[in-house]
Amino acid sequence: MTTCALDVEETARALERTRRRAGGLIVAGLATIAVAGGLGLLFADTWPRGAVTWPLALGIVSLLGGAATLFGARRMRRTLGADTWSAHPAVTVGGKGHATSLVLRGPDGPEMWPLAVVATRQRYELVRPGPDGVLWWCGDPNVGGVLAPPGGGPLIWAKPLRGERVRRRIVARAEAQGLLHRSAPRQPQSPGVPDAPAVSEALGRPGAYDVHDAPEFVEGPDGPVFLAPDGLVHVTPDGGTGPLGTERAPSGPTYGVLAAHAQRQAEPPGRAPRPEADVREVPWWRVRSLRRVAGVQSVLISLVFCAVMGAVALTGPPERDLPKLYFAGAVCLAGLGFSGYRMLTAGRPMVRLLTRAATTFTPVPRRYVLLYDPHGGAPVLVFFPMHGGLDDVPEGVLPLIPPGPPKHPRRGLPVRPVGPAGLHGWRDHTRDGDAFVVPWIDGRPLWPSGPYREAGGTDFPALLDRLAPPLETRAR
Repeated sequence: MTTCALDVEETARALERTRRRAGGLIVAGLATIAVAGGLGLLFADTWPRGAVTWPLALGIVSLLGGAATLFGARRMRRTLGADTWSAHPAVTVGGKGHATSLVLRGPDGPEMWPLAVVATRQRYELVRPGPDGVLWWCGDPNVGGVLAPPGGGPLIWAKPLRGERVRRRIVARAEAQGLLHRSAPRQPQSPGVPDAPAVSEALGRPGAYDVHDAPEFVEGPDGPVFLAPDGLVHVTPDGGTGPLGTERAPSGPTYGVLAAHAQRQAEPPGRAPRPEADVREVPWWRVRSLRRVAGVQSVLISLVFCAVMGAVALTGPPERDLPKLYFAGAVCLAGLGFSGYRMLTAGRPMVRLLTRAATTFTPVPRRYVLLYDPHGGAPVLVFFPMHGGLDDVPEGVLPLIPPGPPKHPRRGLPVRPVGPAGLHGWRDHTRDGDAFVVPWIDGRPLWPSGPYREAGGTDFPALLDRLAPPLETRAR
């Protein structure tokens, strides 16, 4: 039983990372200021006065940013050490991609907490709640506190919105998005297993089930009946399932629970991605998505910048601009060297591993559930036995690389949040024994960002709870 939020291991690690990031910014700022000042003194007679202005300003910005981050880390430490985490339904309010306001529903009753996020856009994206989002909170909603995705990290600071009119408007928009009717999440300190939702709420419209389509139901004499490939499965009144005429209580998140969460998270399908070459027929460098995974685009962009700097140098720039040109050229060369090194040592070996897995024959058929990791919103596939029912427990989890462009990262993901998949690979393994697997869905591969994590690990239940936070009560 935790006595404060800092007792959660992930929270302590996230706070330590924030402190280290602040220290790194401070050291980098001091070093940059020192180097710029030293070069300015040594070449005061030969260099123009403004030659060191830009690096000096960069050092000052880094120093101030590090100091602000360190102050924020200490403030979060005081708050996390004085209170415990609580889980709340949450909704983002504001323009897509740049929202800084969100609303939490209070733990008791319909109370709403409109908050303003104090973080950069990149940090906020790590915590942004999804369509069925839950956030952890530690602090006083009238003063300020710490927000984190389920699990306790990463961390950002949030403060109450000021202005009664603004608060009412933000709360009204949150209510319009259905925040009042969200299911109550299980609290971090609460033991027990998640409550299975009603089938009609979970997975939908009546109809016949096909292993090549989403799971569906028909109405039987005693309630909804799941039409599985191997026979009927009766849905019990409390939401559990079992063979017709029997009841069994599943332990942990089941296919029905996770599929229901995936259905709530699902977004309308957008424009289909441009078709690309088949990795089974052409070398990997002719496949657009694999070139991006390998880092080829970063190398090409660095080459373009280096070429531009070289062309500018050949035009004979004024002598007063030479220090700036040399500095920009050095930065471009450093970027080229770094991107090339990463492509050769990490990107290219990984792409070869993925290509080897994707082109193996005899795929393993599985059912998938598409979820989104609250730590950054990356897509994750949870796999289940191909022939089973709603009470099946997960067999493994595979994180994916978002297939779409930066502005639309989900473009190219499966249209359906649940369905069949063929897993190729199983030939190469990490030192921990995890296999490299590539799923094929709808006739094309989805590239994983890591190995296939099988059930049974000590952190596997915590991972599932993070992907689909357990619920204490059903939606009203």
